[in-house]
Amino acid sequence: MKKFKERWEINKNWQLIFPLLGILGLGYSSYRLCSLFLKDQHVVFQITLTAVFFFILLKLVLFIFKKLKTKWNVTYRWELISIFLVFALTGSSSVIIGKPIIKLMGITKDNLPSFAYWFLYIFIGFIFYQILLVVNGWIFGQFKFFWQFEKKMLRRLGLKRFVD
Repeated sequence: MKKFKERWEINKNWQLIFPLLGILGLGYSSYRLCSLFLKDQHVVFQITLTAVFFFILLKLVLFIFKKLKTKWNVTYRWELISIFLVFALTGSSSVIIGKPIIKLMGITKDNLPSFAYWFLYIFIGFIFYQILLVVNGWIFGQFKFFWQFEKKMLRRLGLKRFVD
């Protein structure tokens, strides 16, 4: 366990939650990938293919971690898992929150052309994504990273006056 903590640059025991969540998420993703390719196959074959996908995804994620640690100027490796969890939760929750808001506004596929409905749906989801990104970043202890990320994104969208 000591070597694991050193490798992931974990200083406190509570930080172990991030590698644990990362491994669980990777395992679930591997299982879902396996289930896309195999339906009604023998359990041993499914477990084997899931393990192969897990190994491949693990190597890919570790490679990405190495590149992003320097690009994002992150101090500890476990923070990368925290950042990825924030991105995943924010994407999912912005869609979940966007649906009732659109219904509340009275926007349906029946009263708008399909293009307009999807444009508004994506636009409203994008607005909530920006808000939830900072909120979830704060919850996961990465507020500083996501606030800088958000300011950079707003500048790229031409909204400098809202940032400065």
